[in-house]
Amino acid sequence: MLDPRKATDALSSRVNRLIYRQLIDFDEQFLPVPDLATWETLSPTHYRFTLTEQPVFHNGLAMTAHDVAATYQSVLDPDFGSAHRGSLKGIASVQAINDQQVDFILSAEDALFVGRLVIGILPARLMQQQHRFQEAPIGNGACTFVSLSEQKLVLQRQTDNVLLEFIPVKDATVRVLKLEKGELDIIQNDLSPELVQYCEQQPNFKVQWYQGTNFGYIGFNFEDPLLAQPALRQAIAHGIDRQAIVDAMFNGHARLAGGLLVPEHWSGASDIPPYEYNPDKAKLLLKQLEIPADLVKKDEHNQSIIELSYKTSNDPTRIRLATIYQSQLKKIGIHLNIQSYDWGTFYSDIKQGRFQLYSLAWVGIKSPDIFQYVFDSEAIPPNGANRGRYRDEASDQLIRAAGKTASLQAQAKLYQQLQHRLQTTLAIMPLWYEDQYSVMRSNITGYRLYSDGRLDGLLLIQKD
Repeated sequence: MLDPRKATDALSSRVNRLIYRQLIDFDEQFLPVPDLATWETLSPTHYRFTLTEQPVFHNGLAMTAHDVAATYQSVLDPDFGSAHRGSLKGIASVQAINDQQVDFILSAEDALFVGRLVIGILPARLMQQQHRFQEAPIGNGACTFVSLSEQKLVLQRQTDNVLLEFIPVKDATVRVLKLEKGELDIIQNDLSPELVQYCEQQPNFKVQWYQGTNFGYIGFNFEDPLLAQPALRQAIAHGIDRQAIVDAMFNGHARLAGGLLVPEHWSGASDIPPYEYNPDKAKLLLKQLEIPADLVKKDEHNQSIIELSYKTSNDPTRIRLATIYQSQLKKIGIHLNIQSYDWGTFYSDIKQGRFQLYSLAWVGIKSPDIFQYVFDSEAIPPNGANRGRYRDEASDQLIRAAGKTASLQAQAKLYQQLQHRLQTTLAIMPLWYEDQYSVMRSNITGYRLYSDGRLDGLLLIQKD
């Protein structure tokens, strides 16, 4: 999706960063910093942004504050249907006061407001003309749009006119074969661990790693009579050996997770107590369960077992992880029935609550308002991403208290308390933060990885 007002997936957002500029960006602690503009807080509900530069749009027009105002006004228009309208609903009005300055008036105080202004700026004149940015994007970023088809997306770097071609190759093995033949120059992520290890052994390839922030987790359905019981969720957490999986599957290229936010985030929590691998403790917890008569199951030896369904995508790595969970949990008396689906079917089932257990990852999270979106009892789909139907009054109170707190320092303490509460109640089971990696041909130089998987390294990459 090449219209940043409607783009919600990670790949679209990463590509749009190359085509468009935004008002703010984030530093290494995920605090907002200026990109196109600085800001001042005139009152708790009045922010003024001043452009520090006015880059030229790719159609030759210089950007002004009027383009900023028009971009956000279109996002806020309910008839336009932007998925970002929800996160920006606190904006009462946006008004350009001259060519360099734009005012945002909020309906209520919001300490996270500045960090929400990450939408690429579009030309006001083209928006008025109903220009189809998805088909012909025009921004003011480092790359201009050349073409888009089912076969590839082509952008051009403005600094040296080098073409960047994004080619979809669904099969991971075929990707590596194309890399060997020189039909591809670089692959970022999305290979099986075995393929990455294979690439590391090839003399004509080089593999680059960087500590990542993508948060993997197992989700529970709290409306299920078994999983609603804390003892079962705790047993699962104690029955899965996360470190052994990181060592075996990821060759150590991941770190165990506590909260959804990495510890180095300004509101991250580094002291969340983990659920250590302890099969004996898991078995004792299972004895505490109240199991309805119609859910009592027996194995081939007439021993009582707990049978649960686990849904995942049909990605080979995710299926392998599922079989590892299945093997480990079998030792404590839980049998996982693995159900794998194509992405569309799988994701639809998760959003609609048709699961007992599932696994996904949150990618590129920067703002702690993610907690309201994922864990608030009022954020059950379609009103948010509380897919597990988690309802906890204490968590709701912390989420809402943080949302009304003006000080980032005070907010950080509340979000840290919240992450401890989410861990205590096992709203989800944290797994790990997977590392970012790229596999390149040996003649590629200058590429840089980022913790959130952004593609900004393509602005400096060279081919010898």
